[in-house]
Amino acid sequence: MDNISLEKIRAHYKAKLPFVIYRKPNSSNIQAILQNDDYLHVSKAFKETGFIFSPFDDVMDSVLLPLEHSKQFTVDFIENVEKGNNEPLSTNPDLNGKAYHITLVEKGITAIETSVLKKVVLSRKETLPLEGRDALQIFKKLVAHYKGAFAYCWYHPKVGLWLGATPETLLKIEGNQFSIMALAGTQSYAGSLDVEWQDKELQEQQFVTDFILKNIETQVSAIKVSKLETVKAGNLLHLRTLIKGHLNLNTLNFEHLVKSLHPTPAVCGLPKQDAKTFILENENYNRAFYTGFLGELNFNVVTKPRTGQRNVENRAYAVKRKRTQLYVNLRCMQLEHATINIYIGGGITETSNPEREWEETVAKSLVVKKVL
Repeated sequence: MDNISLEKIRAHYKAKLPFVIYRKPNSSNIQAILQNDDYLHVSKAFKETGFIFSPFDDVMDSVLLPLEHSKQFTVDFIENVEKGNNEPLSTNPDLNGKAYHITLVEKGITAIETSVLKKVVLSRKETLPLEGRDALQIFKKLVAHYKGAFAYCWYHPKVGLWLGATPETLLKIEGNQFSIMALAGTQSYAGSLDVEWQDKELQEQQFVTDFILKNIETQVSAIKVSKLETVKAGNLLHLRTLIKGHLNLNTLNFEHLVKSLHPTPAVCGLPKQDAKTFILENENYNRAFYTGFLGELNFNVVTKPRTGQRNVENRAYAVKRKRTQLYVNLRCMQLEHATINIYIGGGITETSNPEREWEETVAKSLVVKKVL
């Protein structure tokens, strides 16, 4: 894979050609995919090979940067701050949107109390001035500040420009091995992972875990569920469970598997269709790609056997596998004209407190505002 500089990626962007630049969690390797033309490719059955970018509403098309019409690069990356507007943005919350969001949360709680809804994830959009900030400069700051996240900058002239540093994996597959992350519950980090979680957050996380296990049971085997743990993501703490196992490749319907998982209760709610309907009818904006998913789709990877004294003759043979690594699009922003749109939300259950739910969105907004 050839190397490329950020300046060449910037030139590609100025030519209004699609690209994505990204860094996987806890990796030092920055990768880029540059599409050769500005055609808008979509994926409907997830059988193609490329970088996929999918919206929250799963009836909408997923955008694909196909490898057959693109070039892959390793990025020459220097972790310094480039020239640009480095004046910090105000971290004050959008008080004009506070009353609306609290009313929305109250409406969600009422729906849970009076319908089949068990949980609904409600969000808001906060708009800030771009003021000369550069997308690749912001990406570099995301990489520097959030080493445990999937950091990216994605652009298509017919769709838009998005950046983010998400802590949540939707699905990872290599060969017949899979892993899925159940991530839910939020509180601010105050210097320690040894914290007490309330019943509301524990219930949220269990909803997500149970949903995943139910929706994958017919297509997987040898399932292993990790212990519940507290993990740090930026200035926040979350509850996480890892689910691993084997895919039944003879019966696997990959499109069905992805669509059965997305959107998960961590970004939508339960029952999924009822929660999604409530969101689309009551949130006062279009989420677009916020709480969608993105990542590598059906990449070909070559794994070399481990070195050692045994099976010397087998070490000459590399193993070829298909790999898919998809991440939920959280802690993200969209650069649009002269503004930055920040997207934040939280899970609502019958025990939610509307004021605290507002405060949670404020805390989550600081993850993005920190790099602005």
